[in-house]
Amino acid sequence: MSEHKPVIGITLGDFNGVGPEVTLKALAGGQISRVCTPVLYGSVKVLSRYRKLLNLEEIQLHSIRTMDQLIHKRVNVFNCWEEHLEIDPGKATPEAGNAAYLALKTAVADLKNNMLDAIVTAPINKHTIQNDAFKFPGHTEYFAHEFGSTDSLMFLVSPELRVAVATGHIPLEKVKPAITKDLITKKIKLLEHSLRHDFGIAKPKIAVLGLNPHAGEDGLLGMEEKEIIGPVISELKHKGTLVYGPLPADGFFGTGNYRKYDGILAMYHDQGLIPFKTIAFENGVNFTAGLSMVRTSPDHGTAYNIAGKNTADETSMREAIYLACDIVKNRREHLVLPTQPAPQSQP
Repeated sequence: MSEHKPVIGITLGDFNGVGPEVTLKALAGGQISRVCTPVLYGSVKVLSRYRKLLNLEEIQLHSIRTMDQLIHKRVNVFNCWEEHLEIDPGKATPEAGNAAYLALKTAVADLKNNMLDAIVTAPINKHTIQNDAFKFPGHTEYFAHEFGSTDSLMFLVSPELRVAVATGHIPLEKVKPAITKDLITKKIKLLEHSLRHDFGIAKPKIAVLGLNPHAGEDGLLGMEEKEIIGPVISELKHKGTLVYGPLPADGFFGTGNYRKYDGILAMYHDQGLIPFKTIAFENGVNFTAGLSMVRTSPDHGTAYNIAGKNTADETSMREAIYLACDIVKNRREHLVLPTQPAPQSQP
């Protein structure tokens, strides 16, 4: 890994989606190349086609096949396949899914070999990417598997708001049995640790949302808050964590209450992501906390409906790259791996 300007791998994702477009637009102008060395994992042929389609031909692409060919002042493209693949913007195809996996696999291998400082992932189609080696609901679970993490945290970040989810990509019917004291304890600790070491917040304030309407209404609408979430919060607060709740989720965001906290733990995917994307869709970033490596992504999907039309907003991709650089910097300063908090010594 670079000791100074970070080397950031950017996987192309589904090339029939908006990934190539938002990536090229984010890199246009050269500002990003001043703070990091970008390496695009995909294909020069694919990117050159989009560069022409989007009238971004001023972007110079440096094709490489090994990392020792890297040029730090250029936009490098690591060719992950040689064959010609048909580009059909807006269409879900097996070829695009396989290409997305090849780009991801190659970037992960380089990260494991310390050739990269972080990975930024463009959106994938979670159906077409599935194969014998990729049987995961999404990027988050794949990275946790590849880097041997027993736990990770889906963390949505913007300048205004940071929201993590206790349960990620699971069906709604499985959320309630998944909410346990052990899970909530782990997720709060992961969130606190990430806010300290990834975001440089010395004493982060954390809000925890309730599972049920009105945070259970004192047991009238559910007992999870009284029996599970509340006791965990009390125990961690007693140990010095600045954690508050369980708070009713319905008015928490609309009243602006979220501005009082450095991080928020929602109980399930849509409870956290719907308000986040309502407030911060254009500049929101998805960050996988709790891993030994740094991975970010834009907070949107493949957006097939606008792929290839030169209307996709690149702000989220640009912010994902900048956030990856910031977290790399913060981790270097702390000189610790942001996995689990260090165990306490036994008396």
